[in-house]
Amino acid sequence: MKTQFYNNMKTALLLAAMTGLILFIGSFFGHGGLLIALIFAAVSNFVAYFFSDKIALMTMRAEEVGPEHELYRIVAPLAQRAGLPMPRVYVSPAAAPNAFATGRNPHNAAVCATDGLLRMLDADEIAGVMAHELAHVKHRDILITSVAATIAGAISMLGYVFFFGGGARDERGGGNPLAGLLTLLIGPLAAALIQAAISRSREFNADREGAALLGDPMPLATALEKIHARAAEVPLPVNPAMNGLFIAEPFNPMRSVGNLFQTHPPIEQRLMNLIGRETTDRRW
Repeated sequence: MKTQFYNNMKTALLLAAMTGLILFIGSFFGHGGLLIALIFAAVSNFVAYFFSDKIALMTMRAEEVGPEHELYRIVAPLAQRAGLPMPRVYVSPAAAPNAFATGRNPHNAAVCATDGLLRMLDADEIAGVMAHELAHVKHRDILITSVAATIAGAISMLGYVFFFGGGARDERGGGNPLAGLLTLLIGPLAAALIQAAISRSREFNADREGAALLGDPMPLATALEKIHARAAEVPLPVNPAMNGLFIAEPFNPMRSVGNLFQTHPPIEQRLMNLIGRETTDRRW
């Protein structure tokens, strides 16, 4: 109960922060821009809360699978062991190996793995990945990350609307390219920082909980190594606003700017968290 309350508070604060950011962007463009931003914020919050899971699954072109599919048969006993309702299970045709969980709460959660992940990992490693995702469901991280991804994407879209749709003009009708440029830069920057702050600690927690659920940290550890190595070769073409959803961060063109925009801890730290420093040093 305490965890649920804590995560609900984090979700409310995230929605408030994102709303404030959208209104701040709109204030660059006078009263008309502020009104547009207010309407945009209201719609974005509603969509993010009720439809973020559908948006994420649609973006990944994921299709639901049933008991006849290997992934469903792996997830079912893990969900039962975790004391969770059976989530909907999806497979995305993406070649990049990755996975995510989404939904408002455990009763309408969904887990998704890419075809690339299912082809690359063995059954135990897939179980490790799914245990990690079910840990997110159990901790109720999935609403926070889904909302963050949806609204962060909406902020980026708002920037393009103002800049290319004629909003980047002052109240005398003249061009205001500086304000438009700030809109394009500040929105994604702030959204990325908010996501990064939310995502990193929850990944450590989900790794530990997933390993405990499976009863062995090694399948998840080897899966993370394989996913990390392969992700650099096969990028996942998604909006960077969605990076926090996945078990491993997809290719991010902003990664060169230190660790500021990374939504996940470095792989070395995650392996240390799972199997200890001495073992990690030997493997690396």
